[in-house]
Amino acid sequence: MLIKSMPLGANMARAWLVVSAFFMTLFAASVAQAQVTDFRQAVAQAAASDEDIAAFYRERNFEGIWSTGADRRRRNALMAAFAAAGDHGLPADRYNPEPLMARLQAARTPLEQGRAEVELTRMFLDYARDVQTGILVPSRVDSNIHRQVPYRSRLTTIRSFVQSRPDAFLRALPPSSPEYTRLMREKIAMERLLADGGWGPAVPAGKLEAGSTGNRVIALRNRLIAMGFLERTNTQTYDAAIVNAVQRFQQAHGLAIDGTVGQGTLREINVSPEARLQSIIVAMERERWNNRPRGTRHIWVNLTDFTAKIVDNDVVTFETRSVIGANHRDRVSPEFSDVMEFMVINPSWYVPRSIITKEYLPQLQRNPNAVSQLQITDSRGRTVNRGSVDFTQYTEANFPFSMRQPPSRGNALGLVKFMFPNRYNIYLHDTPAKSLFGRETRAYSHGCIRLADPFDFAYALLARQVSNPEEFFQSRLSTGREQRVDLNDPVPVHLVYRTAFTKPEGRMQYRRDVYGRDARIWNALAREGVAVRAVRG
Repeated sequence: MLIKSMPLGANMARAWLVVSAFFMTLFAASVAQAQVTDFRQAVAQAAASDEDIAAFYRERNFEGIWSTGADRRRRNALMAAFAAAGDHGLPADRYNPEPLMARLQAARTPLEQGRAEVELTRMFLDYARDVQTGILVPSRVDSNIHRQVPYRSRLTTIRSFVQSRPDAFLRALPPSSPEYTRLMREKIAMERLLADGGWGPAVPAGKLEAGSTGNRVIALRNRLIAMGFLERTNTQTYDAAIVNAVQRFQQAHGLAIDGTVGQGTLREINVSPEARLQSIIVAMERERWNNRPRGTRHIWVNLTDFTAKIVDNDVVTFETRSVIGANHRDRVSPEFSDVMEFMVINPSWYVPRSIITKEYLPQLQRNPNAVSQLQITDSRGRTVNRGSVDFTQYTEANFPFSMRQPPSRGNALGLVKFMFPNRYNIYLHDTPAKSLFGRETRAYSHGCIRLADPFDFAYALLARQVSNPEEFFQSRLSTGREQRVDLNDPVPVHLVYRTAFTKPEGRMQYRRDVYGRDARIWNALAREGVAVRAVRG
């Protein structure tokens, strides 16, 4: 039988093409695998210096989350968040997306791509922490800010991110409180105001009141119009409309509401919009430090506002004026949060040792009968006979006695104190010095918070656990004996310091920087790259 066959040369050519194609495919796969291996090695090396990032990539066998086409949505969401960082009062240059995108696009080799991958993760984690819990460490800015910032786990953050919708996850990072939202809205409005020229010229110095006329009244009129406190008018006289506008301004700035532009009111009117914007940015940073639930019912003591409030479901249900610590190094009121557990009716005042040794010991050395309203007691609580003690032999370091003021209407704590036991020995209390509550600035205490209406404050707290809180309180007060009353439901207490804050309805509120704390915070933010900016809408 004859067999017809192809020429030998043609068979060998076809076989060579098949073999070549096989090896080319194998080579391409080998190159791709090598590139993947090189990328993963680069990721491992770049992540090694950060424990959390290294753990995250190790769990993924060093697979990237930003670097492929499939990661485009995640990348775009992060770049959009970075572009809006300035809206949150964060350092805009730190999160400028343009250099990042350029770096990602320029990464050609697996080594460059792996390094860019890890750098982007590091920046994501920095941004997440900054926008969620703040740029600064509070106690490093001011030692009297004892704020326990609710930092989140970085590893948990990045794990959660890759399992979530990226845009929704990033939107949920900043504080969700209504206050933060309103502050951010006001910040953006102020930036637009700056771009449009601000509030115009300052008002020249000198008192202005009803009936005044002239160029200074015109300057005041124009500034009040620009600030939104006065409707447009051509008046050149300090008339009723200007009086009302000044009163509205005074109310929004915590000033005595008399409708007259004296030295204090004029100083606040002439504060620049840039300075007000700084206060808003500082308030946003403070809100991030406290990015946790405040409590369905809580007590809110704003030191700069000289008020104490009871808040139920975000609604103020009770408010009273307060006196705070004097602006001296060892008397300023600290900032912290705790939980009020009980009140003491007819309290004794156990004098803090710092007051005993720094204030009363020098008086006793001059006159053993000084501060006679106070009992001097030994280590066993026994009353000491003043005549038997030579106070001149003691110093601040070795003074062996304590001092106590028994319950009375003249007691330094008044007739009731409200306790949230803390290591700073700070509490809220009554006071016999009622005249101080009529002053515009009320920083006079040794650090504790004095209340103008302590009985009503007590009634409001007790209303949830007794049917007739006033009768309950007064029956114990009338005994004259010290009595403790526990709160069935302890109440969170927040001692805060806000020179800029909002109201659910109404104008933005500004207060004086009583202790200079917000100025220190702003300076620290500026060193981190935060800047006041003018932005056209």
